[in-house]
Amino acid sequence: MANLLVEIGNTALKAAWSEGVTLGKTFRYQGERKFDFIVSLTEKQKPEVMVVASVSGITASEERKLRKACCELLLLDSVHKDILKDHELPEYLSYDRAAALVATRYLFKGKACTIVDLGTTMTVDYLSGDGVYEGGNISLGCITRFKALNRYSRTLPLLNTPENPPMMGMSVESSVEAGVISGIMFEIQGYIAHKPENLVVFTGGDANYFAKNFKNSIFVVCNLVLMGLALITVKYVEKKNK
Repeated sequence: MANLLVEIGNTALKAAWSEGVTLGKTFRYQGERKFDFIVSLTEKQKPEVMVVASVSGITASEERKLRKACCELLLLDSVHKDILKDHELPEYLSYDRAAALVATRYLFKGKACTIVDLGTTMTVDYLSGDGVYEGGNISLGCITRFKALNRYSRTLPLLNTPENPPMMGMSVESSVEAGVISGIMFEIQGYIAHKPENLVVFTGGDANYFAKNFKNSIFVVCNLVLMGLALITVKYVEKKNK
């Protein structure tokens, strides 16, 4: 039987079926009825294990709904932190960051890595060549920066990510576009320069957008978190069956 992997993020839900570490079809959902959507994915096939990683807590009623839809439920949220110990990661990490680190260890075994997740937030994490977590930072993501400038200033417009951002602005609009995009670029360049020997991995919704603007060799893995959840599930099942 296949497993169902679910990542509930700040903005959207992503899900995928998996056989071992191999991902199948992926799904994306943005809406209020997240748990109804998850259950709908199980109508034709009941997963052996459903793993749900969420940035927010899951209520008792939501948990009951999920348990009915699978053979076994594995919750990964702020309440359920014990799985992180099995992967030698600190408990303060959110599960999207943790899963990305687990997947990076697997894909780039033996390589020191800098992992940049470009989503609603921008996170940067470091792994040593032997897979030891070396810390990381959290900042505002691209769209969040545009929204923050508009919200906390009376004069700046709400803009979207430009297709071809200027390096320097020649109007209010282009100054905002250049400031946000160049600011993120310079920020990432600083993180890369901090450990220049590291292999650099981008993931998240804006990964491709920013990777194309770097001269460095960047590995873009769009489903890095889901792959990490697949690996976490495999280890969970192996440990349980011992």
